[in-house]
Amino acid sequence: MNRGTLHHLEIWLPSEAATHSWTWLLTELGYACTSRWPEGSSWSLGPTYLVLEHGPDVTGDRALRRQPGMNHLAFDGGTRAQVDALTVAAGHHGWTLMFADRHPWAGGDDHYAAYLEDGHGFEVEIVAP
Repeated sequence: MNRGTLHHLEIWLPSEAATHSWTWLLTELGYACTSRWPEGSSWSLGPTYLVLEHGPDVTGDRALRRQPGMNHLAFDGGTRAQVDALTVAAGHHGWTLMFADRHPWAGGDDHYAAYLEDGHGFEVEIVAP
């Protein structure tokens, strides 16, 4: 592992039901579930892993991306065609396209991406590098 690279990230979700959209997305992006427990799961891709957790320490029912803290996660979505296909499928798995009037150029003329939000306020950016 290279010093300074992301090792892992824990995403605290408001309920078990909130994990469904994330489970679908991480599977589509190539992550594999490596561990499950009653209040969460761990997902790995290469040396990086993400934890989805919905335990009793989680308060609130929405992520507030416009308040101090993390705004969103950005994932490499592969080719433009792969990003497009994932964007269409995401609508059937709890994700809504943000900035639809500027999609897929909402990040600028040289940045092809889909900005998606789940039903609990979490935003992800799926980028075609």
